[in-house]
Amino acid sequence: MTVTMALFTRDLRVHDNPALAAAVQNAEVLPVFVVDETICATDYLNPNKADFLATALADLDEGLRRAGGQLIVRHGDTVGEVCRLVRQYSVDEVHIAEDVSAYSRRREDRLRTQLAESDCRLHVHAGSITVAAPGRLTPSGGSDHFAVFTPYHRRWSRLPVRAPLPVPKGIRLPHGAGSEPIPAATDLGAGSPSPEVAPGGESAGRHLVRDWFGAHIGAYADRHDDLASVATSRFSPYLHFGCLSATELVHRSDPSAPGAAAFVRQLAWRDFHHQMLAARPELTHSDYRNRNDRWHEDTASLTAWRAGQTGYPIVDAGMRQLAAQGWMHNRARMITASFLTKTLYLDWRRGAKHFLALLADGDMANNQLNWQWVAGTGADTRPNRVLNPIRQAERYDPSGAYVRRWIPELAHLRGRDIHQPWRWHTDGIDGYPARIVDHEQAARDFLRVRRG
Repeated sequence: MTVTMALFTRDLRVHDNPALAAAVQNAEVLPVFVVDETICATDYLNPNKADFLATALADLDEGLRRAGGQLIVRHGDTVGEVCRLVRQYSVDEVHIAEDVSAYSRRREDRLRTQLAESDCRLHVHAGSITVAAPGRLTPSGGSDHFAVFTPYHRRWSRLPVRAPLPVPKGIRLPHGAGSEPIPAATDLGAGSPSPEVAPGGESAGRHLVRDWFGAHIGAYADRHDDLASVATSRFSPYLHFGCLSATELVHRSDPSAPGAAAFVRQLAWRDFHHQMLAARPELTHSDYRNRNDRWHEDTASLTAWRAGQTGYPIVDAGMRQLAAQGWMHNRARMITASFLTKTLYLDWRRGAKHFLALLADGDMANNQLNWQWVAGTGADTRPNRVLNPIRQAERYDPSGAYVRRWIPELAHLRGRDIHQPWRWHTDGIDGYPARIVDHEQAARDFLRVRRG
């Protein structure tokens, strides 16, 4: 009997999983996840991600058991552990989802080389983490990637999308296959998760999909920027870990409905960033477009921003939500990132690092390239745009409900008054700081510097 391996990485699901579906065809299969000690030794697997991942792995194991298998867990170097299993069980093929980070590309190259020494083939499956494979769409001018979203989205929208794959039935494990214990969050890294971090796993993700598609997708186009509402999907950590399939979400969406079309556009943005990072792996730390910025060094302002103590309520509310939930509303991400890079004029890499230290959905493609977009060093066609925190607050939190939830010190202020407390309390408010900067002056200074 042929033996294959489905190597799970960022595709922790049994529904619509191309690598798993290919591995189980006419073969015994080892469904494997390696707790990569190289990744665990870095700060990338923050406590919120560790908590989410531990739950996701336990849920994946349950899903595989319902189909007749189980998750085979190993700890160590991914390539080394895979090769050991290949030799132990005479595995003929290893199936893995395509990914775009520099680390995943190096892992893939090492796997291909070392598996060949055991006459084992590596199959890399596109369209598992993204809808469109990162290199599938290229502009007519000859570049290896799109640098502007609108023409990319136009092509992406016309792309045929494969049908979602069913859950495999009758998974057969090789005789004697066993697993190390499913890791707890504390096995994956030190530190405590945020108090309101979302539960991980495919089951939780699919339950969220059913509820959100049933109640909220129709209003998404009109309300997705409403900071206080529940109009956003909160699918992002489930997509990051592959507990949900972006392809399946596209198929569930009616492109003729404004809400669904607006939602699918966000999935296209996600693919857009993945194709940029696939083409330019250095963008996790290097400017896509160098603006000759001379970023300030201001430890006190950076500390205040991280702590949600800038004196700008809409900014501070976003940063406190991040600390409490390991997640932040996308509009709040834009506001807080613009404040750091264009009001305080601090390096976008400082902000991206802080986000990655807390986000359960912290994704190298989306996090880093969204930060570059806001900072004006990325794909934004208007690199010098500055988001005014007051106008943003009045537009997207008109009643002050979002700020009031996260900054109880200001809860006594009514309506829009909450967004500019300095106007009503010139002597300050107990427990809430004065503004650390005059935004209007800072914005003028930024534009003067950027424009030379």
